[in-house]
Amino acid sequence: MRVHVERRGQGPALVFVHGMGVSSASWKAQMDALEAHFTVVAWDLLGHGRSPVPSDEGLYSRDGALEDLDDVIASLGDSLGENALGENALGENAEKPVLVGHSLGGYLSLAYAATRPDRIRGLVVLATGPGFRDPEKREGWNARSRRNAHRFGVEPQVAGLNLQHDSLVMDRLAQIDLPTLALSGTADDASYSRSAQYLARKMPNARSLEIEGGEHLMHEGSHASEIAKVIGDFVLAL
Repeated sequence: MRVHVERRGQGPALVFVHGMGVSSASWKAQMDALEAHFTVVAWDLLGHGRSPVPSDEGLYSRDGALEDLDDVIASLGDSLGENALGENALGENAEKPVLVGHSLGGYLSLAYAATRPDRIRGLVVLATGPGFRDPEKREGWNARSRRNAHRFGVEPQVAGLNLQHDSLVMDRLAQIDLPTLALSGTADDASYSRSAQYLARKMPNARSLEIEGGEHLMHEGSHASEIAKVIGDFVLAL
């Protein structure tokens, strides 16, 4: 595969998807806490961390990132069974991972669930939203993403991962019947709490949880242990 992947532990699989401008290291605290009971996998999006940084801007897109995620999930079959993307002898969901995504990674996780619901068994999204149905709002988001790429410490072409060209996730929320937990923090921008509540209303099997004092990168800071416990409890209850 074309992206860098970290994997350790054993047991039910969790695949972590980081946000713009960080890397798989963003999930270190959760991986350290959960590897005793789960197979924990984190990967670097193209243009981030230890993944390549190609100059071709056409290689950076939501759909390209979802194809990379296909490869990451398929690689779980090496240790979790013949086909981590589908059914197996241990039962329909035994080898399917739970996706855990933050910000951009949360949006990508929702997009994965919207387009490949049979390949995963649940979702945890942190500080994220489902995108925009209004084309003008999407274009405003895209313009800001292009303009602010340098603030995230990534090359300009990498902003393509953050661009939205349709309302795919918004349009399919009601069809995503996977167990979903949407986390937000009270110290983050209030739009993320509204987004978490929106997901809980629109998705048939979703709920929201607000973390008191949690900031946008709450899984990296003082709330790291709390977030790890919330994720572990959620997955064990599936």
